[in-house]
Amino acid sequence: MKKLIKPQPAGDAAAPAARNAGPGRLIVAVYGVFALAASARAAFQIATKFGEAPLAYLLSAFAAVVYIVATVSLARSGRTSYRVSVAAVSIELAGVLAVGLFGLLDPAALPDDTVWSNFGQGYGFVPLLLPVIGLWWLYRHRNRPPA
Repeated sequence: MKKLIKPQPAGDAAAPAARNAGPGRLIVAVYGVFALAASARAAFQIATKFGEAPLAYLLSAFAAVVYIVATVSLARSGRTSYRVSVAAVSIELAGVLAVGLFGLLDPAALPDDTVWSNFGQGYGFVPLLLPVIGLWWLYRHRNRPPA
């Protein structure tokens, strides 16, 4: 009995590039830098001056966790990693918008800056642009059912 072999798509033209390849690597790298920066900032703030602005410093720590989860999930392949990436990047966008708006409405509530303060102004607004780019990238590389 002969085994039927299904023809495989030829080359990379038939299959979409992996989310973590090409420009996706740059996105993962930027998230990695922000994970390190937010973690270091939060650790320093919490260790040295937590009593001055606890909400701001806890928000910095939360941002660090979100960036770490986003970095790891964006770097991995698979359906679960994709879903975690979408969730983490969406939470990041919501966080940047919420903290930015909250800081505008009640500046006294956040007496010290976080990564997301003023919509990421202290980081060149990259925290505002990064999740938009990340969600766009994830949308373009979403898991599609086979044709």
